[in-house]
Amino acid sequence: MDRDFLIDLFADFGPVNIRKMFSGFGISADGTNFALALRAGLFFRADEQTIPQFEAEGSKPFQYQTRTKTVTVNSYWELPARLFDDSEELSDWARAALAAAQRAALGKRPKARKAAKAKVAKKAATKAVKKPATKKATPKKKPQPRKRSSS
Repeated sequence: MDRDFLIDLFADFGPVNIRKMFSGFGISADGTNFALALRAGLFFRADEQTIPQFEAEGSKPFQYQTRTKTVTVNSYWELPARLFDDSEELSDWARAALAAAQRAALGKRPKARKAAKAKVAKKAATKAVKKPATKKATPKKKPQPRKRSSS
């Protein structure tokens, strides 16, 4: 699938942002990624509310192979092939996928990096408030010359 094909495919849905991702494209609307177009097919975001619809169509979740195992990603399901010929129904599925992606975004915790930065900032602010302890200056010792060994 190329970019132009995807733009035409989602024309009835509305404007989408298509960007390179992995071996294909990530498709988003309103800043939320809701679909993946990969060599293996077109996958829409799904959750407990929409997965039964995919199952009823005989669709499968996205899977990829590592060296040691097959990984199943239950949050993206393959779009039924019949929808490529029905742009109106594809738009309905795309809206449901976007809604599933938005629900998932609401349930996410803040990223670990952001939480760690906040913790470091809080710690730094606490240190700034505390009065630093004063240290007594200790005189530095002069280095002693090395003794040569006679061999």
